[in-house]
Amino acid sequence: MKNKKEDKTEKNKKADAKETKIEELQEQTEQLKQEKDEMFAKFQRVVADYDNYQKRAPKQIADSVRYEKEKIIKSLLPMLDNFEHTLAGAESAESIEDLLKGVRIVYDQACDVLKSHDVETINALGEKFDPSLHQAMMRKQDAEYEDNIVIEEFQKGYKLGGRVIRPSKVIVNKLPEEEEEKPQEEQQPEEQQQEEEKQQESQQPEEQQQPETDEQVESED
Repeated sequence: MKNKKEDKTEKNKKADAKETKIEELQEQTEQLKQEKDEMFAKFQRVVADYDNYQKRAPKQIADSVRYEKEKIIKSLLPMLDNFEHTLAGAESAESIEDLLKGVRIVYDQACDVLKSHDVETINALGEKFDPSLHQAMMRKQDAEYEDNIVIEEFQKGYKLGGRVIRPSKVIVNKLPEEEEEKPQEEQQPEEQQQEEEKQQESQQPEEQQQPETDEQVESED
């Protein structure tokens, strides 16, 4: 009897263990299913946000470009107004100096507008030629300047935010290589003259001794 009872208890224990194991697996399955549903919902939200971004981005870019254009045009309008005033007063100007003064005001205002948009001019005159900043249109020879120096400027160059948007068109000084060799060539004749003078000095005592030997020969005769 006892053996039968012990067998039943063991079978009950095994059955209980299986049930608890099944319950644990069901709980894990439910948890995994819940996590899967949450991840899928997040993925759907990301896809929806990306679709909305693709729809909004072109409009945002267009609005930004439109705003920047409007900003630049508004900064140019005062300069245009002053230019119109200058042209209107050109006929009644008492002298050319007055007209030039008005033009100079408009020019300075245009430079200020460019600076406000982070535009700066490129220095060229008197500077060493730099192919990243300057565009050589031709070369000239001018002894007053060093070799490879910009001596004239056809057209100003500009940078925008430190990046070259138009290089300066310039004339570059180019000295011939022969002029650099001339000083050496000029020294050579001087050295030759010194050598010739030394040779003449060394020959003079011999020439002075010759008459003495001739007199000695006559006296012996």
